[in-house]
Amino acid sequence: MTVESFLRDVLGSELPVRVMAFDGTDIGPRDAATTVTLRSNDALIRMITAPGELGVARAYIAGDIEIEGSIYDVLELRHVVPSVKFSPRQMRDLVRLVGIRNVRRMQPPPEEHRARNGRRHSKRRDAAAISHHYDVSNEFYELVLGPSMTYSCAVFTDAEDTLVRAQETKYELICRKLGLRAGMRLLDIGCGWGGMVLHAAEHHGVEAVGISLSQNQVDYGKKRVAEAGLAEIVDIRLQDYRDVGDGPFDAVSSIGMFEHVGNEMLGRYFDQIHGLLKPHGRFLNHAISRTTTMRNSSDTSRFIERYVFPDGELHEVGTVISALHDRGLEVRHMENLREHYALTLRHWVSNLEDHWDDAVALTSEGRARVWHLYMAASAVNFEDNHLHVDQVLALKTDESGRNLLPLRPDWG
Repeated sequence: MTVESFLRDVLGSELPVRVMAFDGTDIGPRDAATTVTLRSNDALIRMITAPGELGVARAYIAGDIEIEGSIYDVLELRHVVPSVKFSPRQMRDLVRLVGIRNVRRMQPPPEEHRARNGRRHSKRRDAAAISHHYDVSNEFYELVLGPSMTYSCAVFTDAEDTLVRAQETKYELICRKLGLRAGMRLLDIGCGWGGMVLHAAEHHGVEAVGISLSQNQVDYGKKRVAEAGLAEIVDIRLQDYRDVGDGPFDAVSSIGMFEHVGNEMLGRYFDQIHGLLKPHGRFLNHAISRTTTMRNSSDTSRFIERYVFPDGELHEVGTVISALHDRGLEVRHMENLREHYALTLRHWVSNLEDHWDDAVALTSEGRARVWHLYMAASAVNFEDNHLHVDQVLALKTDESGRNLLPLRPDWG
């Protein structure tokens, strides 16, 4: 058996890319715009020792698989082979092809997150997980995210919007949904590099507190606040949401942080927010959600869990809405922005590709490959309706059930 015959059995012959192997064989159109190269036997060994998407991802991160051309062309293979898991017969064929004596457990690429100390979603373990993802390099994130330094789904008026403009539109939309006005107090949970608190303070005159578990983000955000001359009304802290005790706040926002909370902590999370809000205060939860048929991202066999968001968990939006109601937060509006996140991710992928050498120099080849794969794959998952990103607006009503919302939404 050759690598060609094995790949033809797994992938078929009608491929959107050319696949070349280290033994000199290849399949797919010779004139394809994109070529995938299996550089050595190690690529196949990783697929044996870590079956499924994790083994393929490790091979790409380690450089055992190379892509020349568009990563999106490679991801088109999902329409040819919906699952990257081999059948028992295919796995036996692969072992014979590699040679049983050559099958060995290989060290994962160093970019894999291995720390599992402490109880899941304890403060210590959450801090370690956040640090793994966000304390890579502020300079690296500047290359990928662009001038807005915003690491969450933007909102596009149309597909021709710049990323900077679309991120400003997102912040303004959230401010309007929260009904922010001068003199109000805002808490932004998971504030990133300070984008939301800066926008809310500058454009709506609020006193804003932003919290993050990433020291890099806090340092960067404080610098931005000082440069904007907003230090008297904007406070960015290294703090866990469970430790915030200086409420009440008129409004609370959580933008792209909820994925780190965890299913077992939903009740405590919403209880904390309820306790921090004034009566009639509003809460905006902006988060990626899974569909009812998608397995949860906490599955430890998956690439995302090991390399991108350790301990991350996605929730189905109906579950979130029910949990909010159970904690006394009345949901008044929900909006799915999945197409917007696909556009956002494609901007980030383009930024990374345009600055590839600088990104590698700031981190590592493997780290750049992790981000390249995860962002491109996420983009197509949003496009294919496998992932959603939802903005859920909830209200803390008073004991009589009264609220101060207009009869119809006024955020436009």
